[in-house]
Amino acid sequence: MLTAALPNPTTRRRIVGLLGLLGAVLALLLAGAGPASAHATLQSTDPAQNSVVATAPQAVTLTFSESVSLSGDSVRVLDPAGKAVDGGNPAHADGKDNTARVGLNSGLANGTYTVAWRAVSEDSHPIGGAFTFSIGAPSDTSVSTTALSGAEADGVVAALYGTGRTVAYGAFALLVGAAAFVLACWPAGAAQRAVQRLLMTGWVALLVSTVAVLMLRGPYERGSGVGQAFDLSLVRATLDERIGTALAARLLLLAASGVFLSLLVGQLGQPAPAARPEEADDARASGDARTAEEAEEAELRQLERRAAERPQHETRLGLGVAGLVLAIALSATWVGADHASVGIQVWLALPLGMLHLIAMALWLGGLAAMAVGLRHGIGAAAAERFSKVAFGSVAVLTATGIYQSWRGLGSWSALTDTEYGRLLLVKTGCVVAMLGVAWISRAWLARLRAAPAEAEAARPVEAPEPVAVAAHSDDPVRQAQLDRQRAARASAGRDRGLTPTRAGLRRSVLIESVAAVAVLVVTTMLTNSPPGRVASEIAAAGTANGATAPAPGVPAPQTVPGQTMELKLPYDTKGRTPNAKGTATVTLNPARTGPNEVHLSLDGADGKPVEVPEVELAFTLPDRDLGPLPVPLTAEGPGLWSGTAQLPLAGNWVVSVQVRSSEIDQTTEIKQLKIG
Repeated sequence: MLTAALPNPTTRRRIVGLLGLLGAVLALLLAGAGPASAHATLQSTDPAQNSVVATAPQAVTLTFSESVSLSGDSVRVLDPAGKAVDGGNPAHADGKDNTARVGLNSGLANGTYTVAWRAVSEDSHPIGGAFTFSIGAPSDTSVSTTALSGAEADGVVAALYGTGRTVAYGAFALLVGAAAFVLACWPAGAAQRAVQRLLMTGWVALLVSTVAVLMLRGPYERGSGVGQAFDLSLVRATLDERIGTALAARLLLLAASGVFLSLLVGQLGQPAPAARPEEADDARASGDARTAEEAEEAELRQLERRAAERPQHETRLGLGVAGLVLAIALSATWVGADHASVGIQVWLALPLGMLHLIAMALWLGGLAAMAVGLRHGIGAAAAERFSKVAFGSVAVLTATGIYQSWRGLGSWSALTDTEYGRLLLVKTGCVVAMLGVAWISRAWLARLRAAPAEAEAARPVEAPEPVAVAAHSDDPVRQAQLDRQRAARASAGRDRGLTPTRAGLRRSVLIESVAAVAVLVVTTMLTNSPPGRVASEIAAAGTANGATAPAPGVPAPQTVPGQTMELKLPYDTKGRTPNAKGTATVTLNPARTGPNEVHLSLDGADGKPVEVPEVELAFTLPDRDLGPLPVPLTAEGPGLWSGTAQLPLAGNWVVSVQVRSSEIDQTTEIKQLKIG
């Protein structure tokens, strides 16, 4: 029974209270995870993008691929003079979570109106964009510099936000993995200062990174600068979202984890009961004792030793249960607000996602603890126990990873045709590299087990006090003393447990840890990328609906002889394929506000047309915070595309051409273009 297993009532009450708190938080997190998809995308609008309607509509409605969260300025509509003509406070149309509707003022005049929208998809990723429609006929427009807000995050904010998420993953792995290593493999490590510092580093890093992500979330969603991180209104708005609830719960769980760490170090960090030197001899003598009294006395001493060790074993059991619940609850703060909480089979993806995170932590965090343990004389038995834990963790990671890959990709083609699939391949490569190094580590571990002198936990040997003597002395006594000092320094590593075999195993573990950092970075990038299944479905839907065709009611651009503008953008994706380097040529006609006929051509270094897997063209008006406005392109031949660009405002536009020459080689080139 757990309560009976604890050494004293105070410890029992703390662990029971900790378990109750963790269970309540976990239930709250799991209750908030509902079915949806990931990275919602705008599917249709009413009025349609670039359309011309005969009469003024009463509202603008946007329909997304999946559910979205809205704020008071999620949809803004501006007239040709730059005045807001919407009623504000957009809401879901007819109660549908995948829509956004904002009412329009009555009596709108003819002309071109600009709609800027921004929302948060169900998996907590910000999305946004802009489009235009016209009443009666297209016209020139002028938009206020503060009226529109893009969805693209500020570069500094995005970098800090991504770093915070990566650090949080690493800190979680370090905290959970190191604590599990102490409980399951090396209880005596709780008394080591280095292990205590490792646990505290994981706890502090997770706390700091969680606070940073919470404060940066508002500016990240709204595309504002890092100075807005201290805007309490943005923090309050973040707390109202699913990811804000998860981050707040994580902070609460970290407070509970502080109590858990104090119990872990306080209970297991106490020195074990010292065994008397004669007990080992008595144990051996019990088999062939000369008298019955000696055998009985030896058996009694063994029972006393087991009774002395029993409280620690029972304490480890209680702490293990509390630590498991804590790890599950902490993992829920990630999967409850990310890809696992949306999409198909949420009921299965949530527990498997938590299992995947915990297995990752047991392996990667355990590696860090193992490296510290090898530096401080850990025994071969503890290393063997971790080897079994790591093997089980890898098996769980493989099984859950295969399921998550199938769920996220949806098809084999998405593995190479989507960013999610390509990142998944990179992550797989990093994990395979880790497994290769782990195989080497097992070879070193076999050597350690085969060497009885090195297999036992090393006991530190105090080196003799150094004596200040010259490098060489003619005095034989002093020279011998100098030689002893040199020998003591040379064997200092061995005295701390770093025998040659241990040193080789430690180097292998450190290499595994470096590969683990790469895995964590790629994992963070994966969580910020739309799953391949969603990207493929959106692309297929766009093709089926004729996304590249002009919207109904949109007049075809009228070309004007002599008013064609040509831009040349040299590009280099740094790849090795023939299409990796060349020149992109963009032509516009009539190069003025309104609809423009656009042609894009790609020529290789030899001047001949080249084919590429993917090319994208977009226009942005930075001083008006408008765009990017993508141009749907239609292939017309090798290296040739055409489309229609709707440029509603005069000003200095930025043309961006994104070229992907292979599965991993990609570049984006920009050039300014003055309209009007």
